[in-house]
Amino acid sequence: MIERTLVLLKPDAVARGITGEIIDRLEQTGLKIVGAKLLRVDRYFGAKHYNHNDEWKEVVGKRSIADCEKFGLDAREVFGTGDAKRIGEIVDERNAEFLASGPVFALVFEGPNAVAKVRSMVGPTFPDTAPPGTIRGDYGLDSAFSGMIRKRTTYNVIHASGSIDEAKQEIDLWFRPEELVDYKRVHEELYKY
Repeated sequence: MIERTLVLLKPDAVARGITGEIIDRLEQTGLKIVGAKLLRVDRYFGAKHYNHNDEWKEVVGKRSIADCEKFGLDAREVFGTGDAKRIGEIVDERNAEFLASGPVFALVFEGPNAVAKVRSMVGPTFPDTAPPGTIRGDYGLDSAFSGMIRKRTTYNVIHASGSIDEAKQEIDLWFRPEELVDYKRVHEELYKY
């Protein structure tokens, strides 16, 4: 099934000059770029991107509390509260703030099973636990612990849509229809699918 997915190379990837390497890895899988732009966003736009529902906030908040316990940190000191939902909201706020901290390279990739393919290449959220061979495992320099003690998000280089529905919403947020291009890559002409 041909899908489209959003990829954001976050400010840490742009600042480190590794956007080309990451794009190359994604393109080598046969996915094609159908939209791309380098831009700066403000916190308001970042908050529209990181606008999760209450269930997500509760889950992320509980995971953050558990991570604090694992690291010997007090969640109330790290987040200013022990309420899981509020911690999830703070995670969204910190993510939005980071997105607004520097240039972001936004891309739309298209191809068979693009959402799952990109997600598997990106790896788990935290670079210190992402396996080698994933983008976060190979390029990420940060950890959940480092982000928590500094009261900021974890710098993890890249965002990729988590589902087909999320990809559609995110692409609509980041790109106007006329900014997306249809074309055939060489292998599409050779192997019609």
